[in-house]
Amino acid sequence: MRRLPLIVLIGPTAVGKSEIAIQLAERLNGEIVSADSRLFYRGIDIGTAKPTPAEHAGVPHHLIDVAEPDEIWSLAVFQRAAGEAIADIQARGKLPFLVGGTGQYVRAVTEGWSPPEVRPDGQLRAALEEMQKAKGKEWLHERLAALDPAAAAKIDPHNLRRTIRALEVIFVTGQRFSEQRGRGELPYRLITIGLRRPRPELYARIDTRVKAMFTAGLLDEVKGLLEKGYSPDLPTLSAIGYRECVAVLQGTMSLDEAKVQIKRATRVFVRRQANWFKESDPAIHWFTIRVGTVIEVEMFIRKQLQV
Repeated sequence: MRRLPLIVLIGPTAVGKSEIAIQLAERLNGEIVSADSRLFYRGIDIGTAKPTPAEHAGVPHHLIDVAEPDEIWSLAVFQRAAGEAIADIQARGKLPFLVGGTGQYVRAVTEGWSPPEVRPDGQLRAALEEMQKAKGKEWLHERLAALDPAAAAKIDPHNLRRTIRALEVIFVTGQRFSEQRGRGELPYRLITIGLRRPRPELYARIDTRVKAMFTAGLLDEVKGLLEKGYSPDLPTLSAIGYRECVAVLQGTMSLDEAKVQIKRATRVFVRRQANWFKESDPAIHWFTIRVGTVIEVEMFIRKQLQV
């Protein structure tokens, strides 16, 4: 089977993936498939640094604004939609770019995962949710860590939905969640690009981004979502930036404290992303962003396409 190329562009939050992906897609006749799970949802814009309409106009983007905030796009749904988008781009003679920092979603496509076929267990989920309400998200995540350290290391303790799903699969099958990802035959020839910056520079960019988000109206965006009737307990509103704004609006956190918490949580998330994309991985070609990086990456990709 002839495998068509798929460019995979990964890196931590705030490193500059979107900007570089757009420039590369313009230069290489490409289109972008988002692998950022936060970008699926309409109205979840400012806190996710979602590409602007002007950026969409220059380079087609796929899998952005495809669901309402109270819909859940599972890994299996994303994987199927991403596969269809990539196939469509390739069929039109263009170059697909899979871009994102959500490791689980990127790996599902690039490694051909077959997610565990365990049907949702309503009773078990309800019991786990009651335990969470009584003892907290952190306690539930600690139970996952005791049963499956590998899965827990890659799941944000604040992501209740994924924590419960991992525990559900473990309890139903009696096997570790991290060991149940079957892999199928991969239809792509992967060219994987990793983007990095020195950690102090990355943290400074995070601080600047957080300030810019509030200036752009993040708090008003969250207020508007709540006024539309979306529950503050939705998984989409538990994302970094959104949960802190909910707390501000509910009067349980000050605005200054929210900004500090968002910066801190984003730094933790950056370190968690490193568990998915290691600089020692020989399949990832890493580039430190500086003046001229776009040209450097473009030349590398062109060379790989000729192989």
